[in-house]
Amino acid sequence: MTASTTRRTTAARSRIAAVGAIAVAGALILTGCGDQTKGGSGDGASTGTKSSSAPLFSALPKKIQDAGVIKVGTDSAYAPMEFVENGKIVGVDPDIADALGKQLGVKVQFTAGTFDGLITSIYTGREDAIMSSITDNKQRQEGLDDKGQKIGKGIDFVDYFSSGLSLLVKKGNPEGIKTLDDLCGKTVAVQRGTTYEDEFKKQADKCGDKKLTIQAFDTDAEAQTRVKAGGAVADLNDYPVAAYTVKTSGGGNDFEIAGQQTGVGLFGIGVSKDNTQLRDALKQALDAAIKDGSYGKALEKWNVQDSAVKSATVNAGQ
Repeated sequence: MTASTTRRTTAARSRIAAVGAIAVAGALILTGCGDQTKGGSGDGASTGTKSSSAPLFSALPKKIQDAGVIKVGTDSAYAPMEFVENGKIVGVDPDIADALGKQLGVKVQFTAGTFDGLITSIYTGREDAIMSSITDNKQRQEGLDDKGQKIGKGIDFVDYFSSGLSLLVKKGNPEGIKTLDDLCGKTVAVQRGTTYEDEFKKQADKCGDKKLTIQAFDTDAEAQTRVKAGGAVADLNDYPVAAYTVKTSGGGNDFEIAGQQTGVGLFGIGVSKDNTQLRDALKQALDAAIKDGSYGKALEKWNVQDSAVKSATVNAGQ
């Protein structure tokens, strides 16, 4: 895997300082959301109503038709992709899901949890799907950990978004960071269980004796706080998220992007390999939303049009 694979590798999406861990936790209480590992369920973002008249309702598995809802797990601390605002999970992903739900005629209900528990929620059947700026790659498709060991069946992805990587540093870039190579001998902060953590681990191997120290946190908001406080020199993020954080955190006075965006990878909606009918229905819904313009409107709302895909694909990530 290279830097072209973006967010989120082992089980793995502002995450802005303004949506810090405490603020998110409080907001989740308001929405009734909770960590998947604790049995929490919430109605963060939903779309559509159960209706056999929707264009693609009949494409859904009967279980979901009867329930009238697709349950989706997410890590809701990753603005602008998914975050809590006024007690509701909002952002790019919920708005895209809204467009898909209208095609399918069912609710798309987001439940918040920790990022590194999302894929497990698919294995256990707690969620029907996961949508959280999750990088589609072969490792996740095949159920492998970062050492190539089998840890699960793997999942399928319906790819809906593309993004590159960016280094987020303290405003003024006091350490003069421009590339990953500039991090050798320094300390970085990152969200645990993400492709970003994997990228830092690979860079640590390259640094050798000039040790790169990696501090991993449950949320990216915590990693950002560490960088802001000077305890780490950089965080690694998808470009849209990094750009949003630079613009909004501290009124634009907390962070800046170091160097150039690197690589491009695909985000996918994850579903069980045993649920090909749901996978295919979501793919059809995404293609329909692209065709009718509702997908484009969702991206335009958050100023991320450059990350649009031209058509839905399945397991196209490398």
